[in-house]
Amino acid sequence: MMCVRYRMTWKTSCPAALLLVVWLGSCPWLHAADWPQWLGPERDAVWRETGILRRFPTNGPSFRWRTPIGTGYAGPAVAKGRVYVTDRVGATERVLCLNKADGKILWEHADECPYTISYAAGPRATPVVDEGKVYTLGAQGDLRCLAAGSGQVLWSRALTKDFGIQTPVWGFAGHPLIEGNKLICLVGGAGSVVVAFDKNTGKELWRALSAREPGYVPPMIYEAGRRRQLIVWHPESLNSLDPETGRVFWTQPFESRVGLCVSTPRQLGDLLFVTAFYNGPLMMRLDATQPTAQVLWRGKSISEQKTDGLHSIMSTPFLEDGHIYGVCSYGQLRCLKAETGERLWETFAATTEGKPVRWANAFLIKNGDVFFLPNEKGDLIIARLSPRGYEELSRAHLLEPVNHDCGRNVVWSHPAFANRCIYARNDREIICVSLAAEEQAPAKDREQPGS
Repeated sequence: MMCVRYRMTWKTSCPAALLLVVWLGSCPWLHAADWPQWLGPERDAVWRETGILRRFPTNGPSFRWRTPIGTGYAGPAVAKGRVYVTDRVGATERVLCLNKADGKILWEHADECPYTISYAAGPRATPVVDEGKVYTLGAQGDLRCLAAGSGQVLWSRALTKDFGIQTPVWGFAGHPLIEGNKLICLVGGAGSVVVAFDKNTGKELWRALSAREPGYVPPMIYEAGRRRQLIVWHPESLNSLDPETGRVFWTQPFESRVGLCVSTPRQLGDLLFVTAFYNGPLMMRLDATQPTAQVLWRGKSISEQKTDGLHSIMSTPFLEDGHIYGVCSYGQLRCLKAETGERLWETFAATTEGKPVRWANAFLIKNGDVFFLPNEKGDLIIARLSPRGYEELSRAHLLEPVNHDCGRNVVWSHPAFANRCIYARNDREIICVSLAAEEQAPAKDREQPGS
């Protein structure tokens, strides 16, 4: 049914108005949702929009627009009709704001930023959009707050200078977190591995934790033990803090070789899970009545090849219904039992199509009864994941893998899912592709009620 915008007047009868509200509630444009930060609105890799296709049409999905941009690993954020992404052109880091409807660049902010890091394609951290402001973190530690509408710089911090620290080997990569009036960031150094800033002024509110290296893990907030807990995982330990004060609730030592802790910690009920490339998995049991935790199980292998459980390099695992789904060190998409770490199955189908490849990657985003898996080849896969196995429903090629930092061509940027579209980028362009069922899929391939 075609939906049209309707101006309500005082002459409209109450029954007619009620019917109009019901009718308008079925219009697709009323169900659009934003993706304003890392892993989406609730920072959980769940895409909650409905009316999403389950199979691509034979001639491929509908591309809305393509816009040339520079290089970088940072994924886009989508909010209030705009798309925000960071890139690098020459020795300049940029923040770009695009119109979500046509991809036209509305404004850009640029700063000279010579790189000292490995894998120097560009910024890593997804922007955060909140209350009319966009927050970005550059690969060399330039933290900025800009007006979302105009790009005006409202405040900025140079983390290396302000905290007397060195840029991590692979750059600043922990996606910033909004918590109330605070912007919480992974920083580094003695007593300042994690720092909370006033999101409106940039003033430091508190700092906490010490470690030789900060790692690359985004800070996360989870509810457990009747408290909001800020989870910070650096290469020496997994930590829970009071997000209001930075006071440490609990710490569990967990060494990560070469500082390689990257993957986002995930919660499932009273379970908290982390996974590292070399050192493998760690599962904590969170107490129900107080902010404490105990080790439930952990991996025994510290080998990237002879792995047990899950040894992720960058893909965020997904936990649901007592199971863990995630991509291991050489591209194995695996399913584990959450309570024990027992492996139920693995497949290379989503990443390498058959052979192990070091650091091979795909991301996992849940929508209804299926997962969308953008992989490093530039494909978007629709699949069902269950304890019984991997069931691929459909696949389409969206982007060319052109980044060669790791020795082969890859796409290692996490997309955004909003407005029934995917917004994805490589080192040449950012694209918007429609995933709306009614626009392109035959009736049998559309999302069914209750799915």
